[in-house]
Amino acid sequence: MLLYSRSQGSGPPLILLHGLFGSLENLGAIAKPLAQSFCVHSLDLPNHGRSPQTAHMSLDAMADAVGAWMDAQGIDTAHFFGHSLGGKTLMEFALKYPQRVNKLIVADIAPVHYTPHHQAVFTGLLSITPERLTSRAEADHILLPHVPELPVRSFLLKNLVKEENGFSWRMNLPIIHRDYAQLISGNREGAIFTGQTLFLKGGNSDYITEQHRAAIVQRFPAAQLKIVANTGHWLHAEKPDLIASMSLRFLLGERGDNLG
Repeated sequence: MLLYSRSQGSGPPLILLHGLFGSLENLGAIAKPLAQSFCVHSLDLPNHGRSPQTAHMSLDAMADAVGAWMDAQGIDTAHFFGHSLGGKTLMEFALKYPQRVNKLIVADIAPVHYTPHHQAVFTGLLSITPERLTSRAEADHILLPHVPELPVRSFLLKNLVKEENGFSWRMNLPIIHRDYAQLISGNREGAIFTGQTLFLKGGNSDYITEQHRAAIVQRFPAAQLKIVANTGHWLHAEKPDLIASMSLRFLLGERGDNLG
């Protein structure tokens, strides 16, 4: 299985991974400025975007899929940036294959088990029968009672692909739903990545809290944390220029204070 990817720029390799229900386009606003200093490889996670669909999902399997993609490209080591589920996947990769990771940036996610919190989203998405749709507006109307926020609905419905008759899901919704518990599980214990790691927290987001500090430092003893004020979980979409600038400073050599 080879993940779908797009590459731009030149320089040391930098791999970007998006979050749950997303695709590589979600990080496009930061990929372009980062490509001025790096060869940026944006990947679609398994069962997302244009990447192959699989029979099961787990953080371990997705980490291996990233490694297989790197092998196919002849990339031994790289820098990494991952948001949400992409960040969880890359934390797993760094803990399993630390020798392949130069520097790691994790955007608004921690290596902990999360309480399920996408039930309304799944209920809404599973209420949609894509092949019976006549328009995206119809899908939006079905999703509205479950997901009242228009930006979130617009983000989710980017997964709809127009077919000759009706639509289809680009993402593998049944498998994502079935294996959701695996995707919000804690990252492996007993493994350590000693390389430089930057955690970016949305100032208004509760995905990273003070209670997560011990779990972060246990696995990533050289971790730094920077809070991006006035942003939520989608900090890269709300302040792309700032996130790109902070990432560049970290990747190009800036050192901060470790969490530990």
